[in-house]
Amino acid sequence: MGNVDYDSDRVLREYLLFHYGLADDILSKGHGPKEGLGFPVRTVSELLDSNTLSSSSCRALDLGCAVGRSSFELARTCTDVVAVDYSATFIRAAQTLRDSGELSFGFPSQGERRIPSFARVPSGVDSSRVRFLTEDACRLPNDLGDFDVVHAANLLCRLPDPMALIERLPELVRPGGQLLLATPFTWLEEFTPMDKWLGGRLSGKDSAEVLKEVLSPNFRLEIEIDLPFLLREHERKFQYGISYGTRWRRLSV
Repeated sequence: MGNVDYDSDRVLREYLLFHYGLADDILSKGHGPKEGLGFPVRTVSELLDSNTLSSSSCRALDLGCAVGRSSFELARTCTDVVAVDYSATFIRAAQTLRDSGELSFGFPSQGERRIPSFARVPSGVDSSRVRFLTEDACRLPNDLGDFDVVHAANLLCRLPDPMALIERLPELVRPGGQLLLATPFTWLEEFTPMDKWLGGRLSGKDSAEVLKEVLSPNFRLEIEIDLPFLLREHERKFQYGISYGTRWRRLSV
């Protein structure tokens, strides 16, 4: 998964299918690991503790939102969702979905062949609750404020400096708020210089251990689960991974 151009048309189509595609479209040959479907929904539904959130005033931040499926899922519970991604192409697609409710695209079957499809905002979601912004997760604006929920799925190991984000998290998550993280720890130097990796080196600790160490001064770990994901490239080729999914509770100051 190295050398990914997140502003290319090919990757945009892959992510629209990843976020909004029907199971029969993604697994059009009928084969494949079904447990990897619906990942952008499951990183919210399986990690979020909605019972501790106010139904009238809940703010959420979706970091590395890509084309926005998790952002819309957060809007089922939260009245104000700020969704950011570094890719302007992803953000334009997400904004079109929010404003129009759907976006046409074609996903690959083989070679140049494309299957026409639509990405649609899921039913029961008030899309006006979501704002999409093009921002760098390592250099977030200072005026974002704080949030009841911060969500970041498959983002940490794609950042040039993961600690730049981790050090910002205590001020982004309100005391008592939730931090939802999912990452497969796919460390590649194309994205993250080796000296910035959180673990994963020949000498030193496992990445999950390091993540716990750097978050534990300000957060309490509540859930850790495996979250499989499946990204289709074409009808006979997929990327399958398993993210380490966690929910953390911001400690009181």
